[in-house]
Amino acid sequence: MESEIISRSFRESIKTKERFFTKKNISLLAQTAELIVKAFKAGGKLLIVGNGGSAADAQHMAAEFVNRFEIERPPLPALALTTDTSNLTSIGNDYAFDQTFSKQVRALGRENDVLLAISTSGNSPNILKAVETAKALGIKTVALTGKGGGALADMADIVLNVDSKTTPRIQETHITVCHILCELADHMLFQKV
Repeated sequence: MESEIISRSFRESIKTKERFFTKKNISLLAQTAELIVKAFKAGGKLLIVGNGGSAADAQHMAAEFVNRFEIERPPLPALALTTDTSNLTSIGNDYAFDQTFSKQVRALGRENDVLLAISTSGNSPNILKAVETAKALGIKTVALTGKGGGALADMADIVLNVDSKTTPRIQETHITVCHILCELADHMLFQKV
């Protein structure tokens, strides 16, 4: 029984990734990396938001940029807006949870920045408000979603949607996408001749 669960989960994960990596999404991934690199070159930064497992992915990705991914290189400006518990709890308590990221985007976001919004459903109110705020500030937005993209798919400049309704499979593809974006940015900034 346990081996069947393992095999099924593994096969589903592979199939989900295979469905995602189409010509269209490969092109969108390259466009996203170019957008991030353009922001870094212009003195901007990458802001990343997400809830739950997507918050963990946001922090993971920010660390890959700030510290390093696979090559030795200078730190790159990426910030997960999921990490400051004082901001998150004070905004959630004093205003509303749906403003936890939008207030931070207003405080920290600038026109040359990029906001990466990670949401498996594409319908998280605090993620939607963050994207809305970013767009009002002239910040480019990228959505990393699943389940059809939800409302987020209609808002973001670039939408990377994982064709699955299963949250774990979506999240497994999301972290692969995040790693590829890190690798592409490193290549474009430091290895391209």
